[in-house]
Amino acid sequence: MNDELIKYKEFKENYEFKQKSIEVIDGKEYCDGYPLFDEEGKEIGECDKWINVGYKYSGAYPKVLSNLFPYEFEFRGKKLNSIESFFQGIKFKNVEMQNLVFNYSGLDSNNIKVCNDYDWKITGKLFWQGEELDRFSKEYENLVDELYISAIQNPLYRNALKNCKKDIIHTLGVEEKEETVFTRHEFEKQLNSLKDFLKI
Repeated sequence: MNDELIKYKEFKENYEFKQKSIEVIDGKEYCDGYPLFDEEGKEIGECDKWINVGYKYSGAYPKVLSNLFPYEFEFRGKKLNSIESFFQGIKFKNVEMQNLVFNYSGLDSNNIKVCNDYDWKITGKLFWQGEELDRFSKEYENLVDELYISAIQNPLYRNALKNCKKDIIHTLGVEEKEETVFTRHEFEKQLNSLKDFLKI
């Protein structure tokens, strides 16, 4: 995995990513000329040009590419039951609590934030096994790269990304780093660069 992480970081460093913009035309949202909602007001998970990742969206790719999907993999000696369980777990200062969160699948770990008495948004500090992490640091970005390379060691997740032929968007994502541990831009760049990396 270390060799693959090194190769991926080099690839990502030179990866040209341009985030697709969302336009509002006559009160309706569009991305790359395609509507984001159908006539009944439901989110569209896939069109000819993109896959809009969302665990509750229709279609296989939107669901299986979501951080909430229950892929099991090992990261730094810890077994995680989803990528989301990492992003929720690092919000806990207490190591024991963090390790408990890692055992949950995506939807459950996403809801477990109500059990936390620490608000990372006040300090911008997250935690990995008791060690403080600055949300806005290169160290944090490196940790996330390592996370995703660990995740693609799960053959199902690897193949889902590798087989994906369309651009990946995530319109549910939050834009500001101060408000989320993984922004829409960060998520879209990560998945698009990973899927292209796996094709070389």
